[in-house]
Amino acid sequence: MTVSTAPDSTRRERTGWYFYDWANSAFSTTVITVFLGPFLTSVTEQAAGCALGADECRGRVHPLGISVAAGSYFPYLVSLSVLLTVFVLPVMGAIADRAERKKPLLAAAAFIGAGATIAMAFVTGQRYLLGGVLFIVANVAFGASVVVYNSFLPRLAGPDERDTVSSRGWALGYLGGGVLLLLNLVAVTVLSVEGDDHRTLDLARWCIVSAGVWWAAFTLLPLRWLREHPGAEVAARRGSVLTDGFRQLGQTLRSLRAYPLTLFFLGAFLVYNDGIQTVIALASQFGTEELHLGQSTLIVTILIVQFLAFGGALLLGALATRIGARRTVLLALALWLLVILAAFWLPEGEPVPFMLLGVGIGVVMGGSQALSRSLFSQLIPQGREGEYYGFYEISDKGTSWLGPLAFGLVFQLTNSYRIGIVSLVVFFVAGGILLAMVPLRRAIEAAGNTPPRLL
Repeated sequence: MTVSTAPDSTRRERTGWYFYDWANSAFSTTVITVFLGPFLTSVTEQAAGCALGADECRGRVHPLGISVAAGSYFPYLVSLSVLLTVFVLPVMGAIADRAERKKPLLAAAAFIGAGATIAMAFVTGQRYLLGGVLFIVANVAFGASVVVYNSFLPRLAGPDERDTVSSRGWALGYLGGGVLLLLNLVAVTVLSVEGDDHRTLDLARWCIVSAGVWWAAFTLLPLRWLREHPGAEVAARRGSVLTDGFRQLGQTLRSLRAYPLTLFFLGAFLVYNDGIQTVIALASQFGTEELHLGQSTLIVTILIVQFLAFGGALLLGALATRIGARRTVLLALALWLLVILAAFWLPEGEPVPFMLLGVGIGVVMGGSQALSRSLFSQLIPQGREGEYYGFYEISDKGTSWLGPLAFGLVFQLTNSYRIGIVSLVVFFVAGGILLAMVPLRRAIEAAGNTPPRLL
């Protein structure tokens, strides 16, 4: 059995690693969560012949000759980018494991994604096709960069420190994303003119561009402070890094069968993380359609979630050092259940209870995701971090469709957003049970690693 020792990493190096979360979270919050969907939909509606700011648009666009309703264009782009991600991320991970230097891969993925985001400055008038291509490039590059970024974690911290390091990175990411989002929302509030939809659209475009600039600028810190760890095990190569990465993808799929307990954990993570991602994705829709809350309430709640997730990740990370990461994640899943049940009873038209729900989400969101990442790092055979984190990212983002599907089916049958949101309880209960069933110590040892003191 290979013995995992504490890596020779410095505080400066870890700080550099944290700052990539700070850098890329601007894309998640400012671009994906708030501005891009409404912005690109407005551009598409103009291309379909609808007036900007129209209450309803029945027009259609025809990308590549395919007739698409203007309002469906952005959701279809999201689905296409997720599909591409499923193929790209494992290959990127295999390439990262076979490259003697990971930092150039991180730089390439980050700067391609940031560059595509900055290029949204040229999405004006009816250029919906350009906006769609740039979004797909940016989203796939974002996922690829996160795979390389995560693969540094086992080189930065030993088994007993990994939960703390992962939680700090996740916390700083929420803080960075929240700071830029706050600045952008202040700019929109100060500079917008009531009734001037063109000015509002321009402001949204420049907010998106600012996220690309933020992403690129702060990526320079991890590229400067991270080290390559030349003594770390690098997977053997038989050809070029690129061709060997594609060849390794098939081998990884076959070799995963040799680590059934690692697969078991991935299955548990897929289930409960699907519930988490669905709550995050549908919270705004629930607030708008069921509770009839205004846009200002939703924006304030998003900011509450972002900034409290910073403290929540640190809090649960500290708790994991006392009771173990798995127990902490199970506690977080129990708190998620309380959040969902509380959502069912929220009164209509009252913003304060909805904001308090955001407080609950913020406290448990960051910690549950950060500790899941560090737990998985214990289950990866040494030298194969990139390819395994490629599959982890697929479980994180590429398969998060079961929850929305369940929500949609329940709503279709009941016509109730409240019952739809409560239906997500099954994901947290089933995922928690599966996680509790994973024999972690045996799984870690089977991967050739040394278990941490607390499990």
